[in-house]
Amino acid sequence: MGAGHAHPLHLARDSPVHRLPPQVKIVAAFLGVVCVVATPREAFVVFAGYPVVLGAVWWAARIPAGWILRRAVIELPFVVLAVLLPLTGPDPRVEWLGMSLSEPGLLGAWNILVKGTLGVLTSLTLAATTSMRDLLVGLQRLHAPALVTTIATLMLRYVDVIVAEAGRMRLARVSRGHDPRFLWQAGATARGVGALFVRSYERGERVHLAMLSRGWSGAMPVLSTAGLATRRDWTVGLAPVGVAALLACSGWVIV
Repeated sequence: MGAGHAHPLHLARDSPVHRLPPQVKIVAAFLGVVCVVATPREAFVVFAGYPVVLGAVWWAARIPAGWILRRAVIELPFVVLAVLLPLTGPDPRVEWLGMSLSEPGLLGAWNILVKGTLGVLTSLTLAATTSMRDLLVGLQRLHAPALVTTIATLMLRYVDVIVAEAGRMRLARVSRGHDPRFLWQAGATARGVGALFVRSYERGERVHLAMLSRGWSGAMPVLSTAGLATRRDWTVGLAPVGVAALLACSGWVIV
């Protein structure tokens, strides 16, 4: 797999967080999200501690907070759902600014908003400090199913190829007078999507035959054997998780 697969969510830096083995960061992100989900939604004060933990990680990784927050807009559909819950939830209800809002709906909206936002920020932090290739290496070291890593590796390898093919097809259509801005040309766009699917399928068949002729055994080879995690790496990488676990436990004590 080549090294030219940049990802808009990865921020290349030379920091202690970036240098951690990828499997450590994957486990830390997963356990951090588990701590957030396990925190009672009524523990409002506790949720203020999680952004502080993430902020410390961003500082250590030299990631600007604005860079992360701009990419967090991906959760906007869930924000819309959270806004609707207080209006459509069951009784009892409270009056606020002339509106009748559901108390369970308000709690549900808060639960979705705060936990969803913290989960997205944690995922973005992992993506910003770990390249796609390193994520696959980390999954291999964590003994993820071989089929999962194989599909992800091939997808990463050929997504740029398919995007480039789609660009060439669009350029060919435009050069022949096609303008996708008009509704009556949607049929041509649909036929182009179908042609792209057929081309991608045929390319996949050729690639699979080439792999078989070169001794493909059904599993990807180990992408890297360097940089195995040490006890110090696990201690440093899981330190924020320890703080998050304390926050989650304190939430149950407060409630």
